[in-house]
Amino acid sequence: MSGSAKYSDWSQVMTLIANAAEQGNHQPLLTMLMTPDEREALVARVNIFHELLQGELSQRQISQLLGVGVATITRGSNELKIHTDEEKVWLMDLLEKSTKNELDVEKE
Repeated sequence: MSGSAKYSDWSQVMTLIANAAEQGNHQPLLTMLMTPDEREALVARVNIFHELLQGELSQRQISQLLGVGVATITRGSNELKIHTDEEKVWLMDLLEKSTKNELDVEKE
């Protein structure tokens, strides 16, 4: 038994996920690592970021739309504030592209 945890920081976990993605196994990895509640919270966070980046709704409206607390929306908003405009544009493009790709797959 070693004296410390094998994975001690976020970058190591990201490398693990990237390695799984290269093998096409990121979905089963994340499903194994996260409980259903954690996966649901991640989906909520993605939707929070999407709505905040669109900028069409107030935090209260987003809270009501997604069924999460205003404090949860505020935490997402505060996280977005520390990122550059370029990062926000990249994320919005990724969110939009991913949604479009998912819709295209459903049509097939």
